[in-house]
Amino acid sequence: MKSKFIPTVLAVGMLSTSGLAGAAESVNIGAPSWTGAQAIANLIKVVVEEKIGGTAELVPGSNATIFQAMDQGKGDIDVHPDVWLPNQENFTKEYVDGKGTVVLSQNPYEGKQNFCVSKAFSEANNVTSIFDLARPEIAEMMDADGNGKGEVWIGAPGWASANVNEVKVRDYGLMDFMEPVRAEQSVMVAEVGDRINKNMGYAFYCYAPHAIWYMYDVVALEEPAFDPEKYIMIQPKEDPDWFEKSKVMSEDALKSVQVAYSKSLEARSPIIAGFLANMSLDTETVSYFAFEIAGKGRDAAEVAREWVAQNGERVDGWLGL
Repeated sequence: MKSKFIPTVLAVGMLSTSGLAGAAESVNIGAPSWTGAQAIANLIKVVVEEKIGGTAELVPGSNATIFQAMDQGKGDIDVHPDVWLPNQENFTKEYVDGKGTVVLSQNPYEGKQNFCVSKAFSEANNVTSIFDLARPEIAEMMDADGNGKGEVWIGAPGWASANVNEVKVRDYGLMDFMEPVRAEQSVMVAEVGDRINKNMGYAFYCYAPHAIWYMYDVVALEEPAFDPEKYIMIQPKEDPDWFEKSKVMSEDALKSVQVAYSKSLEARSPIIAGFLANMSLDTETVSYFAFEIAGKGRDAAEVAREWVAQNGERVDGWLGL
């Protein structure tokens, strides 16, 4: 369900390069844990403050927390900066399609998800397919804790994609060889570098956009082509027996990634809502943000301010100028 909200000519006409004179536009932006979401959240904050002249705050939260707050429409959290579909479809079905309390932006960018290993490990051991992780000698080379199984990072706690990946590990027949690990994304990034330095194997959930593609030489493992009949995913929110009832035996389809915001924002801060509806990003830009933040260790707000200053015409287009 797409937003049909468009800023009025009057509202757009009030905008200038110095912000929106005399307006009390404000927004609380959800800030999930992954780097791309942090980057976009900071980008939204900078545009609101420096281009619109409003106020914005970042509020950490999980997907569930952010969607519930947007649904309530009280302004506690107004925005989810990086909604991956269909990963988070259980939320959009309830709040966007069902209740109509949350709106999706009009210009999604494309995301892709895989499992990866380092290029050096892939070439040295002929590991090119997800099913190569079921080779006992490969699992042994990925076993850092000595429990007899290799480790595969499937995502962070609370990620819908981590649930998908756990089902994949089972349905690809890897459970006897690989141990699914949930940990924060920063742990995965550090582990990839550590394993490369030690010439050890490591399999991990990888996606684009992400800084990892710029930080290390990694390759995606082949999976069976996406087949909707072999991709039946039920999330925990939908059914407590989600793991037993799910079946995922193909790669993910390309993802649609966009901003979501509380519909109540259209009345409370219409210019901000119009900006969010029109905002348009792409995989390359978000990967750049992620690399600058996670790869170079730069402050996310600083990266956002720098990018806005260098891309004024693009940002003005989001604002209807």
